[in-house]
Amino acid sequence: MRVFVTGASGWVGSAVVQELISAGHQVLGLARSDDKAEVLAAMGAEVHRGSMEDLESLKTGAAKADGIIHTAFNHDFSKFAENSARDRCAIETLGSALEGSTRPLLVTSGFARLAKDRPATEDDAATPITDTYPRASEHAAMALAERGVHASIVRLAPSVHGRGDHGFVPILVNLARENGQAAYIGDGMNRWPGVHRLDAARLYRLALERGAKGERYHAAAEKGVPFKDIAAAIGRGLKLPVVSTSGDETARHFGWFAAFAGMGLTAASEKTRSVLGWKPTGPGLLDDIANAGYCD
Repeated sequence: MRVFVTGASGWVGSAVVQELISAGHQVLGLARSDDKAEVLAAMGAEVHRGSMEDLESLKTGAAKADGIIHTAFNHDFSKFAENSARDRCAIETLGSALEGSTRPLLVTSGFARLAKDRPATEDDAATPITDTYPRASEHAAMALAERGVHASIVRLAPSVHGRGDHGFVPILVNLARENGQAAYIGDGMNRWPGVHRLDAARLYRLALERGAKGERYHAAAEKGVPFKDIAAAIGRGLKLPVVSTSGDETARHFGWFAAFAGMGLTAASEKTRSVLGWKPTGPGLLDDIANAGYCD
């Protein structure tokens, strides 16, 4: 299968590219710059020059492919509404190129605000679009599915971890270094699901090969790791004290990241494992914090 991958040189996307190529698929990777193009070519992918803003480049890339995996998203949260609108437009553009066919489209989403006081499941509908949470990835994908496009969702854990990670956990490590202590909020029992980067990549491949329509898959190897345990692992790695924060202390330590540090969510993946035969084999989040260079 020839697969068009957006975000192909990113943290998740590059692992997806490598997984697809290892499984015998051809990859057409979206690249907006020469250095990104060089990275993709070195992995063995064909380069397709363009960007999320260049809708024509998305159309032409989609037209050349037997399937699409959309991992690109701009995580500049100071422009969350703008980036969410751009993402929705990109998904609609990609999907329009697949109408009238059974070529699959996988769209990336997350677990934020899906369920309260219980693990989110694959049967939970998308988080409603609001002014405070404008991301519309799932809504766009499901609208395409209702039109007959073989679009489905991959919900990624907030920590897709592994050596080279530059996501949420490295932010926490840097905050600990800056403040001289690793921290959590309150009792620290809010939880984050986690998944190793290579396990997530394998899930994308399995879902693409299944080619279903309107499915939701959960890339969560661990239902929820207590934030207090994450802070403790960082504290051990950096040899720093671990403290609870509240009120002004929380704001001083975490700054703009406070809302994420207090985020509580858990996610089940039993249905995904059963349907796809997905069996995560990578290390857990706490093991990776200890052994994958996070605190070097």
